[in-house]
Amino acid sequence: MLNNMDVKGSNFRGDINGLRAWAVVSVVLYHFGVFGFSGGFIGVDVFFVISGYLMTGIIAKGLSNSLTSNKRFSVLEFYVSRAKRILPALIVLCGFVLILGWAILLPGEYRTLGAYTLSALGFFSNIKFRRESGYFDAASHENLLLHTWSLSLEWQFYIILPLVMLGAWKLRPKISTLKIVVLLWLALSLYWSLTITPHKPTAAFYLLKSRGWELLAGGIVYLWANNISMTANLKRILEGLGFSLIILSISLFDQNSQWPGWRAIVPVLGTALVLVAARQDSWWTGSKLAQWLGDCSYSLYLWHWPIVVVLMFLNLKGHTFAVLIGLVLSLFFGWISYRYVETPVRIGLSKKPMIPSVIFLLIGALTISAFSTLIRQKDGFPSRVSPQTNAIFNEALNKNPRLEECASASFGIGSKDNPVPNCKYGNNDIIKAVMIGDSHSSSLITSLKAAIGDGDVLQWAANACPLASGIYSKNEEHKCPDYLTWALKEAKKLPSNVPVVLVNRFSLYLYGPNEIDPPLAKLMSQSTSKNGDIKSDEYAAEMRVGILKTVCELSKDRDVYIVKPVPELGFNVPASMGRSMIFNVPTRVSVTLDQYNKRNSFALKTLDLAAEQCGAKLLDPIPYLCGEDTCWGDVNGLPIYFDDDHLNERGSEILIPMFQAIGKPNS
Repeated sequence: MLNNMDVKGSNFRGDINGLRAWAVVSVVLYHFGVFGFSGGFIGVDVFFVISGYLMTGIIAKGLSNSLTSNKRFSVLEFYVSRAKRILPALIVLCGFVLILGWAILLPGEYRTLGAYTLSALGFFSNIKFRRESGYFDAASHENLLLHTWSLSLEWQFYIILPLVMLGAWKLRPKISTLKIVVLLWLALSLYWSLTITPHKPTAAFYLLKSRGWELLAGGIVYLWANNISMTANLKRILEGLGFSLIILSISLFDQNSQWPGWRAIVPVLGTALVLVAARQDSWWTGSKLAQWLGDCSYSLYLWHWPIVVVLMFLNLKGHTFAVLIGLVLSLFFGWISYRYVETPVRIGLSKKPMIPSVIFLLIGALTISAFSTLIRQKDGFPSRVSPQTNAIFNEALNKNPRLEECASASFGIGSKDNPVPNCKYGNNDIIKAVMIGDSHSSSLITSLKAAIGDGDVLQWAANACPLASGIYSKNEEHKCPDYLTWALKEAKKLPSNVPVVLVNRFSLYLYGPNEIDPPLAKLMSQSTSKNGDIKSDEYAAEMRVGILKTVCELSKDRDVYIVKPVPELGFNVPASMGRSMIFNVPTRVSVTLDQYNKRNSFALKTLDLAAEQCGAKLLDPIPYLCGEDTCWGDVNGLPIYFDDDHLNERGSEILIPMFQAIGKPNS
């Protein structure tokens, strides 16, 4: 990624080098959370266009020169040249990250890092990450090699592009042939991007299929508009318009914008216009600072992200002084990498024959890969950390073993007639209770079963769905009304002596998440009622009416119990506690009761109304989970949550006495 010209000679494009500076600055400032750069991730799109322009130019020149000289264009030489540019700095970074991971990662995380390192050096990390989580997901932000997805995607493009262009050239050795082939490929990729992004955003973001058009846009500029004759004024206008589109993208888009899709056309078009203008020594790109940043852009890109992740591990992201230190360290390590790794290795390898160069690069990559494989085989070397730290981390895995089985798939549910799994806990064929709710019900169902004793308990759960009639989502796959209608209908089929227990993360549906979770925040922002969208007074009033309607409908023929909100701590409890133990600064995660009551005041009042108007009985977890003024995320030094708001099995067990009140008089 971020290829510089091999030599700053007569063909050196200062505008391209300065454009790289804009791209890397926007990405770095976005990742550090600097205000005004909410769409800074578009810097990667800028890099894609630049890379497509340069690679298409290298191949087209090589093919054209083969007509007038005896030297044929070599695909193998092209691959080796790209490897010389990309691998040295990447190998050093991966080695450093493995050393860093040894010091700061928990065993399971370190084992995963070993797999990520292999995928980065094998240039398939974009495919691996696509299968795990989205780029904007909170879990991805703890991945020290997340940013290597773009390198993998570019390398895949580098593999395919020369083969396609060479094949077209053999059929008809003319530049016009290349123009047509690249244009058709771009059109097909853009079509995929536009159609896939709304429905499979993670795949669209990571995969070459829907990203290739951005690199091919650079190829189109080279083949169709390179060195066209223009007046100086027209060049200034095109360049200014191009940078205006880039700046607009940086400030207008954010992590909630579906990407790439049609929105990516804006920065891609802007970059293409700057390349077409080709203004040298422009004030946009010609300053010494812009040129220096452009020179170091690849190394800056590589080194800034691990620093961002460390700040997140220390809960310092967003702290002004910490961010400033992080930016300084990014510049320092980026310059060190450029000055002492990227440049000397590139120059040294350029003087060596192909085979020794390939052997040198393979030795480096295989050495890091061998250690990564050992890390995986040794399960992250758990002996690195204390038994207490391992015990803390293991509580993140101490979940209801049927958690995924018994709740609808994340953010989407099944057919209208069978929207969620109909899970039964127990084997006595006598239903004693049914729990209806969202993912929080999966955390509490085992404690309800333990409290019930003999007899079976049913669970009907749909993740991220409020138990409020009349609330729906603009996301077509999030069909909570279908789930709620089905649950109410199924409950009517149960004997009237079977109570219903309702569990919901009520305040999530009123205000959104209180943790960093962009996909969940985006999903909640799409929730709406007849009278308003989330966070509006009209929406809150409609939510209250919907909850009361649901509770009263269920209460017509059976007892209804509602679990008051479980404290939401805002930070992943096992990760925060375990990581702090690694840094030898033991930390507890908590919220005060004042914070709990402020966050849940509307929901608690609504539940009180449900008790008054519908006869529902309220179950309060606070006496079991909180002290006089604080709700802690651990008991006796071990977490009772497996993330920031879901109780693990230890936490669930604490609430067994609460559920034992079900069925008792005056409960």
